[in-house]
Formats: sequence, C-alpha cells, structure tokens
Amino acid sequence: MANRENGGNMSGLLADRTAELERQVAKLEAELLQAQKLTSLGELMGTTTHEFNNILMTVLNYARMGMRHKDEPTRDKAFEKINAAAQRAAKITGSVLGVARNRATSFAPTDLAKLLDETLILLDRELNKYRIAVELQIGEAPPAWAVGNQIQQIILNLIINARQAMLNGGQLILRVEHDKTHQTVDLTVRDSGSGIPADKLRHIFEPFFTTKTGPDESGQGGTGLGLSACKRIVEAHRGRIRVESTVGKGTAITIKLPVAPAIAPPATEPAPAIAAAIQPASSTPAAR
Repeated sequence: MANRENGGNMSGLLADRTAELERQVAKLEAELLQAQKLTSLGELMGTTTHEFNNILMTVLNYARMGMRHKDEPTRDKAFEKINAAAQRAAKITGSVLGVARNRATSFAPTDLAKLLDETLILLDRELNKYRIAVELQIGEAPPAWAVGNQIQQIILNLIINARQAMLNGGQLILRVEHDKTHQTVDLTVRDSGSGIPADKLRHIFEPFFTTKTGPDESGQGGTGLGLSACKRIVEAHRGRIRVESTVGKGTAITIKLPVAPAIAPPATEPAPAIAAAIQPASSTPAAR
C-alpha cells in the first residue's frame, strides 16, 4: 500500500515538474520570438533610414525648384513630386509601426495581400539593391483568421530568406490565393535561387539548422531560428506550412491559414506566443 502511495506521489511530482518545464519552454519561446522581432526591426531601421534620406532629398530638391521658378507649371510639378514623396514616407512609417506594435492581442480577419504590400514597402530598397525582380500574383481571397503582426513577421522572414538565396539577383514570386477545397488562404514565396538539397530539406524547420554559413554582407541570416519560429507560429494558427525546392531552380514556401469565419467569434482567443496551449494541425514539409 505504501509503495502505491509513494508511486502516486512520484507520478504527481513528475507531472507537476513536466508542466512547469513546459511553461518555462513556452516562456522562452515567446522571448525568442520577441528577440527575433526586435532583430527584424533593427534590420528594417537601417533600410528605412536610407529610404527616408532619399525621400527628404526629393522633397528638398523639388522645394528648391519651386522656389526658384515662379511659373505655375513648374511649381505644380514640384508640389506633385513633394506630395508623392510625403505619401511614400507616410506608407513607410505606417508599415514600420505595424511591425513594431501588436496589431491585435487576439485572432482577427486578416488581409494577407495588404500585409504583403506593407512588407514590400519596407523591403523595396533592399530588393532593388540586390537586383531582385518582384512579381505579385494576387488572386481573390477572403481574409485569413490570424494575428496580423505575427504573420507579417513570417512574411518578412521568408522574403529575406528568398533574397539571400539569390546571390546574383533573380525573381521573387509572391502569390496569395484561396484554396476553396481546404478553406485556407495560401501565401507562397517563391525564389529563383540555388535551391535546397533533398538531404537538407527535411531538416529546415528544425531549430538551429541552417543551410547558410553565417550572416551575409547585410548581417542577416545564419542562426537557423527563423524558419523554426515560422513553423511554430503557423501551427499555432492551426495552419500548415510546406516547402518545395529544386537545386539550381529555387524554393517555394507556402503557408496555409484558415479562412476567417463569416461572423467572427468574440475576441477571446489569445495571440499565440508561438504554439503555447493551442493544439497544432498537422504540418509539413508535405503535399496538401
């Protein structure tokens, strides 16, 4: 009898200890996600600082032109250029603030095409610098049921990874479409880079596994944490992520998120730290 009681006590202690360890892991994962977010913000600030400098130079040059020339056509042209530059500055500011702050503390209908557009505004200069041609393929798609800030982090990560895979420039295809069969909104990031060998492909979502030798000249990449976090976020959204890659031709990564319900439930479902307390759906790399 005593042995049974001792065994029961031991089982209870182990269960409590396991639960505590799981809570600690979830907390560390959330802190890691926040650290990655701050790293992305730091990288974006370097890019947007240069972009703002270019915008300011445009404003100054056309302001001077308008001051030198008194004729109405020249001044109208100067005002148009200044207005266009100011609007672009406002878009960049809005996109940076969108990344910096949590858009919501819970799931909400999320326009993936709009998130993609905001992200491209932030990365436009970097993609041009590395001679990356962007092709948008935006189909008709309903909103996804997601936490927008976290999904934008994924988009940032995937586009930066794609850029790094195209060392000599290339084509980046970004697609949003509605999978009516599975009732998901699918976002695909496809590059024309070097591709991933089959023996490495199955490991790319493992923490600390990376196909890179280290950060590139921009200081980005090489930790092996980005794709692992992406996978956990997608799973926490009850979505799936899959990868297709051919050496020498490129890689395509698709995230599949549930369609937002027609009538959104009360905002009580918390934003996932990564995958804490939310049962994930099956994920990849796998076919649909």
